[in-house]
Order: sequence, then structure tokens, then C-alpha cells
Amino acid sequence: MDPAAAMSINRPSSLVNWLQSFKDNNSLLIHLSTDQVYEGVRSFYKEDDEALPVNMYGKTKIAAEKHIIANCSNYAILRSSIIYGPQTISPVSKSLPIQWIDSVLKQGQEVEFFHDELRCPVYVKDVVDVIIALSKKWISDGKQMQLLLNVGGPNRVSRFQMAETVARIRGYNHSLIKSVSASSVNRGVISPADISMDISILIRVLGINPCSFEDGVRSTLEISDSS
Repeated sequence: MDPAAAMSINRPSSLVNWLQSFKDNNSLLIHLSTDQVYEGVRSFYKEDDEALPVNMYGKTKIAAEKHIIANCSNYAILRSSIIYGPQTISPVSKSLPIQWIDSVLKQGQEVEFFHDELRCPVYVKDVVDVIIALSKKWISDGKQMQLLLNVGGPNRVSRFQMAETVARIRGYNHSLIKSVSASSVNRGVISPADISMDISILIRVLGINPCSFEDGVRSTLEISDSS
């Protein structure tokens, strides 16, 4: 709703300028971008596909990417999908996706989920592993890095399928999950339909194979139950 504010927050110009102010700058900038930079009209986008964001969030994130590429000599830009996982040590107030689905189905509520918005959700531990691997690679190789990587999970799923997975693992009644089209709800912002991502470069460069969505959900719920 406030493009100028969104741009000032998501485009890290002050940080980049500060890093460049050092005479002997020997830092690696790892930047978390988003799958929302893609237009959403096809499946499994690759990093070299044209970025055509359809909403302001995606536009600010592609602006951030361009600023980093133009002004940094040592960077890794990670286009992540929906990041899910257990609650953080210092709990965040925002509702986490798997925990929210679990809570409403546990209460026996009928809930509508979009069947036509497709993503490659990624387990938070896999994102952390990617960041650690990039840091170790930079330190061990001693070379400047200029990487753009899709960081998603291996499964292309809709919100409806995400809810079905939670229900299957928990043993909830699947009839509670109602399939609806994204166009049936006015959220006040355009959302791309299919921004699933090809992660073959991530696997090849870092040797990391993100866990399946079902395994990630199981781990999330197991940790939530024990905490």
C-alpha cells in the first residue's frame, strides 16, 4: 500500500553502501530474495528466466537484487519460496504456516485453501544449511562469489495440498479442507499463480538436496509437539 516505504525497507542500499565504504572490503553478502520475482505463468522457473513480478513486494525484491548485483563484487542472492518450520526460540507473533493449518484443523474447523497457487515450500533447516554451505565455500575457496540461486523445496504444492499433508500426518478429517480458487478471494494484492522453482543449480553447486515437503512437515510438527 506504500511503495516508497516498501522499497526503502526491501532494497538494502544503505547496507550495500556501508559495505563498499571499507577500503579492504572482504565480506560476503548473502541476501534473501523471493520466488515472488517470477511472473507465475509457468512451472519450475530457472534463475535465468526473466523476472517479471506482479506485485509491489516482488518489485522491491528484484530492485534489491539489481542493486546488489550492480554494486557488490561478492554476493549470493537466494530466491526462497515459503519458508516453514518450528517456532523460533524467541517466538514470532506472526502465524507460521504449518502451525496455523494444524491449529485450525485440530479444532475441527472447515477451512478454505487455494488449489491454484503453486509454490515449492522449503524447510527452514535447509535454508540454514544453504547459508552455512555458502559461507564455508567462500572461506575455503578464497574467491569472490557472484551467485543467484533458487532455494525451494523439491515439491510443487498448492495451499490445498499443504493442508492435505498436515491432515494426513495428523490423522485429521480431510473433509474439513475445502478447495477454492485464489480468484474467489480479494486480498487487495495480486499474487502469482505458479512460481514453483527449478533447484537443480542449488543441488549441483552446493550438493544440498532439500527435504521433501512431507518430511519437513513431519519434523515441524514433531518439534512443535515436544516443545
